[in-house]
Amino acid sequence: MATEQISISKPAPYLEAAGQTYLDLLTQKTGQAPTAAELQGMSPKVAGQNVLTQAAQQQAATQAGLGALTFDPTTGAVTGAGQGTGIAGYQPYLQQAQQYSGPQAYQQFMSPYQQDVINTTLSEYDRQRQIAQQGISSQAIQAGAFGGGREGVQQAEFGAQSLQNRAALQAQLLQQGYQSAQQAAGTAFSQQQALAQMQPILNAQTTQQLGSAGTSNLAYQQAVLDAQRQAAQFAYQEPYQRLSVLGSGITGLLAGQPQAPYSQQVTPLGASQQASPLSQALSSAATVYGLGSLFGK
Repeated sequence: MATEQISISKPAPYLEAAGQTYLDLLTQKTGQAPTAAELQGMSPKVAGQNVLTQAAQQQAATQAGLGALTFDPTTGAVTGAGQGTGIAGYQPYLQQAQQYSGPQAYQQFMSPYQQDVINTTLSEYDRQRQIAQQGISSQAIQAGAFGGGREGVQQAEFGAQSLQNRAALQAQLLQQGYQSAQQAAGTAFSQQQALAQMQPILNAQTTQQLGSAGTSNLAYQQAVLDAQRQAAQFAYQEPYQRLSVLGSGITGLLAGQPQAPYSQQVTPLGASQQASPLSQALSSAATVYGLGSLFGK
């Protein structure tokens, strides 16, 4: 087969050696699969629930009448709830308020000294009535009508009126005691109602504070995990970055290096001849990794 003269440009020997070294290093590094520890370090991770968030969740569950919550030991997420009382946090105040309503609610607020006050008041009234009654008799004696019909009429009228006044006084005292007891029952009802309304608000504030603190802590924990993941990724990528710097440096030297031509006798490939797989791989690697004219014609 006839031969022909072909002129080929080659880089300086030290650059050619550097390029070969670079390909060897790159092939060696890319051929190494990441270890299980490296994969674990680079894998995304989610921070688990912390004790503050769990406390907020437990408080909210207790407020709703649920029992103790159970948490996953790995993630901290809620996995179940125990049997609770079924009574919301504000319900005891409503139950107490119910005792202060209704037609008989005033009875528990009746003063134990009320009857003593009534008895003392009525006793004083009776004493004053006797004094007044004696005054009628004294007037009758002075008028010379003692024991007469006129005195009898006065005594009868005085007795009837005094009894009526006594009954009215007693009723007034009882009414005052009843109204005072009713007012006290209404005050107690309003107090319990206010507590029932206030309790969920205070509980929600505490739960919110715990949840906010837990969220802040969760964000910090997640930031730590993300930083650890980035550090693992950086550690894994760092050798490739150094190889990239080496490849860029070799490419830059090749671009500014004058190419000295030389002659070589080569036999052209026939139609039935093909480049070896190794040559094709090297050619592809040189193109992919930016070596450019390392083996260019």
